Parts: sequence; structure tokens; C-alpha cells
Amino acid sequence: MAGKEEPEAGQAVLALVDDDAAVRHALSFSLETKGFFVVAFGDGESALAAGNLAAWRCMVLDLKLPGMSGLDLFDHLRRRGARAPALLITTHPTLATRTRAAAAGVDIVEKPLLDDGLTTKIAHLWANAV
Repeated sequence: MAGKEEPEAGQAVLALVDDDAAVRHALSFSLETKGFFVVAFGDGESALAAGNLAAWRCMVLDLKLPGMSGLDLFDHLRRRGARAPALLITTHPTLATRTRAAAAGVDIVEKPLLDDGLTTKIAHLWANAV
């Protein structure tokens, strides 16, 4: 798990799962400068082992993770009680990926993440999360 520290009780969390350490660090830093409390994981298993899923207000999941895809991770997290909305980040998603993500209610943001598209979508989900 990355991030500066543990969230305080009741603090909303943005969960980030990406196996590329450079991407994970850059996204964490960028999102933290925009005021989000980011808890980052390098693989799905680490995210599944995390406690306090109820504090998660939004998830950003890379599609290609070691051991399981970001969509598989999303399914596992839902079964464990995570209710936060999710965004899937990937390069060139296939029709099958798009269809499965749409059926799960997961928006896709395509890499490279060059503009504020990801941050804008996160802010929207964050503002409308229950």
C-alpha cells in the first residue's frame, strides 16, 4: 500500500490499483495535490486484503493487473462489500472489455492519461458517491 499515511476515521478514500509503480506514484501524487486521500495498491490481492472498504469513495483500477484483471478485482470487491463507483484505466480496450465494463457500471478512461479526463471523472463520481 502506498500513500502518505492511514486515513482518519470517517475520511473518504480514493483506492488506486495499478501494477506499474511509476504510474501508481504519479497518479497518487497528482490526485493528492487535488485534495483526494489516495490509498494505492500494486495488485488486486493487496486491494482485496485491505480493510475498511466502506471508506472507499471511488476506485481507479488498471485493467491489466498480475493475477486478475481490474474487472475481476471489481467483481471480487463488490462481493466483499465495496460499494464505491469505479473507473477502469487501460489502453485500447476491446469490445468485450467495453461491454463487460458497461454491464458492471464501470466507466473506462483510456491511457495515455494526458489531460484532466481522469480527474474530471473521479471528481464526478466522488461528488455523486453514496
